[in-house]
Amino acid sequence: MENLSFEQSLEKLETIVHELENGSIELDKAIEKYTEAMKLVKSCSEKLNEATDKVNKILKENGELVDFSIENNEE
Repeated sequence: MENLSFEQSLEKLETIVHELENGSIELDKAIEKYTEAMKLVKSCSEKLNEATDKVNKILKENGELVDFSIENNEE
């Protein structure tokens, strides 16, 4: 599951949600699907947090990553 892209994980999560909403799968299978969905949610959340951290940083001329601040851009 770790090697799935964010988009692939989200697509798989959507598929599982539709299967669970349909209500036509057995309870044991539904529990397995729910567990898989929770792992996908965690993975997506971690990837979003990583992306947020990257977006909140800017690359200075010397290559050093620093926290983004509007005040830094008004110079």
